Amino acid sequence: MTRSTDFSAQPQAALVLEDGTRYVGDAYGATGTTLGEVVFATGMTGYQETITDPSYAGQIVLMTAPHIGNTGVNSEDKESDRVWVAGFIVRDPSRVVSNYRAEDSLDATLTADGIIGISGIDTRAVTRRIRSVGAMRAGIFSGEQFELSDSEQLELVRNAEPMSGRNLSADVSTAERYTMDAVGERVGSVAVLDLGVKASTLRYLTERGFDVHVLPENISAEDLLALKPDALFYSNGPGDPGASDRHVEMLRTVLREGMPYFGICFGNQLLGRALGFGTYKLPFGHRGINQPVLDTTTGRVEITAHNHGFAVDAPIGEVTDSPEGFGRVTVSHYDLNDNVVEGLNCLDIPAFSVQYHPESAAGPHDAMYLFDRFRDLVIERSAAASTNTAGEDN
Repeated sequence: MTRSTDFSAQPQAALVLEDGTRYVGDAYGATGTTLGEVVFATGMTGYQETITDPSYAGQIVLMTAPHIGNTGVNSEDKESDRVWVAGFIVRDPSRVVSNYRAEDSLDATLTADGIIGISGIDTRAVTRRIRSVGAMRAGIFSGEQFELSDSEQLELVRNAEPMSGRNLSADVSTAERYTMDAVGERVGSVAVLDLGVKASTLRYLTERGFDVHVLPENISAEDLLALKPDALFYSNGPGDPGASDRHVEMLRTVLREGMPYFGICFGNQLLGRALGFGTYKLPFGHRGINQPVLDTTTGRVEITAHNHGFAVDAPIGEVTDSPEGFGRVTVSHYDLNDNVVEGLNCLDIPAFSVQYHPESAAGPHDAMYLFDRFRDLVIERSAAASTNTAGEDN
């Protein structure tokens, strides 16, 4: 597909931060008003995977790479069935879409999904502002809403709901449970609590031989256990882990049953809380596909994909007893940029998690082995259970 778009006739737009900083540029995508937490993503590619990742719900995402949109969009690379970002900020939108896989342009997709964006502003200056002050509430105003006074726009931004204390799981989760069949040799079934799960995650689980039962976030522990899954998986998702008490209590119930558990991103934060550790909000978070993480077991550095604004407060470099009585816990991975906890490993129960995205859409693929580790853990536990049952029968 080759398509050219003329952005010269776009109406004006303004990005307004809650500290009063204001940037004027051009409307991009739909026009109107949108409010959310402004954050920046450092990937040079993968913008389609970013905007369709449910973890970005409630956030206005700024791409730090200056030229965005040149490869268009396609149905294969979507991580969900819609665009989830609250707003989108780019420096220079590509006027030409030229890629053999492209089915539409980025700006047309944003417009079709009603996503309000802005282009033509100094995204480096905005990024530096966020890094200095921290992620904050913001708004994009375009079309008729651009005509509001500066003070009116700022008031709307400052009255918006902050991300801290916000539970967005119900907004992004599936309404009904559904099942995906294992690909190849079946090794068992896994219950996936959909807190904003990505399509690639489900695909990689089926490719490891799992029948995948995708469950809405409001399912009870009793209903989940009634499915008799071989393992539990908590997905990525948006919002504050401190506002998800119900999911934490359900996880504690399942962990006490001895069921293998794997969590990513939000699922890592909720495991941390279930084990008795606290969580906290990062100044500006980690978002992008180039974050260096150290595996404390192997000493190997992995380049990983991130999207999180909260983190687990657990000690690095030591074995800690779980405050909630789940045995010994270690920090399995941490970020080399700022020493943020990026993974937890339980030594006395079959549970582990990572803060980053091993499904790695749109790359890199350094952490794909974690899906294999989960598969091996389930096989090992199933074999042990079968041996114990045989012993009891004898």
